[in-house]
Amino acid sequence: MPKAVLIGPPGAGKSSVGRQLAKLLQCEILDTDVEVEKRSGKKISDIFTEDGEPAFRAIEKEVVIEALTEANGVVALGGGSVLDPEVSELLKKSGLPVAYLEVSISQAAPRVGFNKERPLLTINPRQQWLALMEVRRPIYESLSTLQIKTDNRKPIEVAQEIISALGIKI
Repeated sequence: MPKAVLIGPPGAGKSSVGRQLAKLLQCEILDTDVEVEKRSGKKISDIFTEDGEPAFRAIEKEVVIEALTEANGVVALGGGSVLDPEVSELLKKSGLPVAYLEVSISQAAPRVGFNKERPLLTINPRQQWLALMEVRRPIYESLSTLQIKTDNRKPIEVAQEIISALGIKI
């Protein structure tokens, strides 16, 4: 069972905070975006381009459900994975600590660079990010057991706050 699950939008720091958190907890990190790329043998942007978003979401759902039921460390979920009803239901019922990493667009923009590696943010990236957040924010909030702002903070600081909020002694 995972020690912690990280959710949030692109640029929130799920991967970098996840690595720091796993290091502090002396466990592994499973980044579902990385796992999707390993499993498919393609970059996420290529899956979107060549196979379409539904194909990506199908692989992502499989990877996320496995991670949430089998991983033993920190799990960093892809930003859109929580849109799947099965994934959301699993998170709600799991009893796992779920940290929603909040970030403002002014902080997310330089972190993600709004480049083609983020397929949902290629056309008018700022507007797309804001539209994504309008849909996703209530979902992130409803699924999280804690919410942590990442603006102007180092990943290690966020990881330490998660550990403190979870009451874990290291």
